[in-house]
Amino acid sequence: MSASVRRAPVLLEEAARLLVPVILIASVWLLLRGHNAPGGGFIGGMVAVSATALVGVTRGADAALRGLPLGALRLSCLGVLVALAAGLPALFTGAPYMTHLWGELFGVKVSTVLVFDLGVYLAVWGGLGGLCAAALGLEEDAP
Repeated sequence: MSASVRRAPVLLEEAARLLVPVILIASVWLLLRGHNAPGGGFIGGMVAVSATALVGVTRGADAALRGLPLGALRLSCLGVLVALAAGLPALFTGAPYMTHLWGELFGVKVSTVLVFDLGVYLAVWGGLGGLCAAALGLEEDAP
C-alpha cells in the first residue's frame, strides 16, 4: 500500500495559487529596479525562490520543479552563461572584461549590468529553487 500524500490546507493552496504570480512579478520588478542599483539580480532571484518554495509546500516538490523554466540545472547553467556573456561586449570595445557599457535599444536605456543581473537572477532561481524543491521532496519521502 502506498504512503498517504500530505496535502496543504485548502486555504493555503488557494492563497498560493493567487500569490505565486504576484511574487514572480515582484521578483522581476526587483530585477529590473536593481539594474540601476546593486543586487537586483540576487534579491529578485531569492524572491523567485520563495515562489518556488510556496509551490513546493502547497503542491509538492515535483510541482515546484516543474514550475522552474527549463528545470533547475538548465536554468542555473543558463544564468551563469548569461552572466559571463555580460562581460563580452566590453572586449569588442577594447575595454577590460566586465566593464559595463550603456546603450539604447528601441528608445530604452539598457546596459550590460542588466544582462549580468539577469544571469544572476536565473542562476539563483535555478540553483536555490531546485535545492529548495529537493529539500521539500526529502520530507515527502520520509515515513
